[in-house]
Amino acid sequence: MPERPNRLLGAALTATLLTGACSAGSGGEDAGPPAGPSRKAADPSPWETTAPAAAGMDAAKLKSVAAQAEKGKSDCLAVARNGKLAGEWYFGRGGRDTPQPVWSATKSFTSVLVGIAQDDGALSLDDKAAKWIDEWKGTPSEDVTVRDLLSNGSGREWSFQTDYQRLIQARDRTKFAIGLKQQHEPGTVWAYNNSAIQTLQHVLREATGKEVSRYAEERLFAPLGMEHTTMSADRAGNTQTFMGINSTCRDMARFGQMMLDNGKWRGQQIVSAGYVEAATGRPSTKLNAAYGYLWWLNRPGVVRGPVAATDLGGARSAAASRGQLVPDAPRRLYWALGLGNQLVQVDPASRTVVVRLGKTEPRPKPPTFGPAEAARVVTEAVIR
Repeated sequence: MPERPNRLLGAALTATLLTGACSAGSGGEDAGPPAGPSRKAADPSPWETTAPAAAGMDAAKLKSVAAQAEKGKSDCLAVARNGKLAGEWYFGRGGRDTPQPVWSATKSFTSVLVGIAQDDGALSLDDKAAKWIDEWKGTPSEDVTVRDLLSNGSGREWSFQTDYQRLIQARDRTKFAIGLKQQHEPGTVWAYNNSAIQTLQHVLREATGKEVSRYAEERLFAPLGMEHTTMSADRAGNTQTFMGINSTCRDMARFGQMMLDNGKWRGQQIVSAGYVEAATGRPSTKLNAAYGYLWWLNRPGVVRGPVAATDLGGARSAAASRGQLVPDAPRRLYWALGLGNQLVQVDPASRTVVVRLGKTEPRPKPPTFGPAEAARVVTEAVIR
């Protein structure tokens, strides 16, 4: 496309994405919990804080990382080690209790919700999605499994216009996503497919008998004490499972800590350790070494599309390279990533969690703060 139409499309997408992330559902009393900090959490306990040195971290190095985060248009940065906050910083509009969009980091929450549903026996990753999606029965989509949707290897229809324009403009995003065609045989092509992931809303709702936002509130947000976190809905009342969560640095750190502790929070098993390992411990497909079940990995091999999660400019192509998402960083490192470099980073080896939330930039321009910069906490600030 010529440069000017590209700029116009980018501006239009920015507007529709911003509108879409904040849209409220109109689906009735079960559309989800009320927004804001008025909700009571099952675990209201505050984060325990500690000095960097007491956490085995270099205070000067952490300060340097925080300075880089501020220059990189961050609103907040939080670093935890061994379950204690070793540092947190707020910049510009950022506030401890001020939620903001985390964009595609929502996908990693959706992954955990699927894991909880599997733990409950409501579904299995090997189930065909058509078990709950009647429209796919008797069609080429009948063989798509829940696992295919989680690994982005479903083969469902994908194009830049479909995923970043038509999906966002749709009143009923789940219906739109379900109605797309089967473009490839499952397991043969990897694509960062927002529409395919939105179909998990229907799967989860039908399998659990609850709207996804309510299921998330009861089984994830409240038990973790994520008082300032909500899932948004489309105009038809469907919870958005490919984006749409609004949260804070501290709440996101709770989520990351739960993952670091193999699915457990303050003695309560939220999601099974087996699912955490399956989702983050190894690639979910041979097509992309950097992808688990809606989590980004640092495993070496063929890497496709990591920029698609953080930059609309990288969403047009899943061109392959060979290496790691962040070279020279630990292989067990993994991330939840969202547009504009929203991130939760988990490192099992150093037992650290890093959260960065920042300005929404569809095409982030330097200086910025993304996975490579967050990895400095592990590669530089941890005292080994």
